[in-house]
Amino acid sequence: MKILLVHQNFPGQFLHLAPELARRGHEVLALTDQKNDRPSPVRVVKYKTPVDITCSQTFAETYANYVERGFMAARGARALRDRYNYYPDVIFGHSGWGETLFLREIWPDAKLLVYAELLYRTRGHDVGFDPEVVKNLDNSRFATTARNAHLAMGILQCDAALSPTRYQAGSFPPELQSKITVIHDGIDSEKMRPEPDAEVTLPNGRVLRAGDEVLTYVSRSLEPYRGFHIFMRALPDVLEARPDAQVVMIGGDGVSYGGKPHDAESWKAKMLAEVGDRLDLSRVHFLGRVNYGDYRRVIQVGRVHCYLTYPFVLSWSLTEAMSAGAYIVASGTEPVRELIRDGENGRLVPFFDIPALSGALIRGLSNEDPDAGALRRAARQTILDGYDLRRHSLPRLVEWVERFGPPPGPAPGGSGLSRLESGQGDPG
Repeated sequence: MKILLVHQNFPGQFLHLAPELARRGHEVLALTDQKNDRPSPVRVVKYKTPVDITCSQTFAETYANYVERGFMAARGARALRDRYNYYPDVIFGHSGWGETLFLREIWPDAKLLVYAELLYRTRGHDVGFDPEVVKNLDNSRFATTARNAHLAMGILQCDAALSPTRYQAGSFPPELQSKITVIHDGIDSEKMRPEPDAEVTLPNGRVLRAGDEVLTYVSRSLEPYRGFHIFMRALPDVLEARPDAQVVMIGGDGVSYGGKPHDAESWKAKMLAEVGDRLDLSRVHFLGRVNYGDYRRVIQVGRVHCYLTYPFVLSWSLTEAMSAGAYIVASGTEPVRELIRDGENGRLVPFFDIPALSGALIRGLSNEDPDAGALRRAARQTILDGYDLRRHSLPRLVEWVERFGPPPGPAPGGSGLSRLESGQGDPG
């Protein structure tokens, strides 16, 4: 099969799938943004980065920019077809940025698959969930509706779609869910596993080791969508009750979802202004964004891992912490409840209940929970039983993609792609 993978930040969710498809003998090519310089496990060609479009309203601007990206991706695809006689059997693209919108017009005979990560909702999910950060709820709903347009078009056009969790698949309306198969991206349980000899050297030179009283928190950015403001408000009571505890946080100072606070340069600055005078900051360590090895070791040394989220896309950090056998204290929001069962493989607390959160964290750090060992083992077993990369996710992902290819037979004639140097192709 000729398989084209499309993702502006490739490899993204295709990190493990792309090389496995190539290993099985398929001709795998990735189409990505010209500015994407991430290492790739397969040959890459690039479309020209779209120019930002400015509109009178931000929600119209958002939609216009996704359409523009879709056009640039299609222009690159057209060059692949016309210059190199490239005709994929299967196109599998992430629909989140509009890149798949016009690919059906370039290759009408190819099967079009989309990674359907989430369909935003104006009610019942993240929009309006946290009254503290909502400025204008009507405008937030307008923006959400506009942001959904390309996502809905993407799944309407496709032959089939993939979502990583039942919660995320369920964000789409029932009439579209019949197209969606749920398969998690997969967790490498061999890399992310309990490590009794793990240690982390902090920027101040202090060394933390597995078994120490360490509380960990991870988010791409330190922001309300991942409960950073709630976590920070719980810390004063935690640090007062546990004078030997060390808190290690990973995450950038910007925003990945939502917006910046109106009265501070970042949510980190805002929360330090609010609770910083009640914290022993010599025991609170902000590491920023770190490489994967450092992140893994932080998770492995933690005695308790805290994960909070709005009703939204589930973070890989939760599943990886579970794979590492962490003692999880998490928000009882819907995406979390799909994996964590309170008292069975972790502890759940209401998202906004700060006393409940601090109490659960204190109990976990104090080693007073007689079920701590069982909860840790059950958390890892949850991953091994249904989310493990090599045992479950990758074989299912490969089978799902191969299902849409042509019948087995001799490979079709060459497509001219040998003229493209790996990682240097720029068809568009």
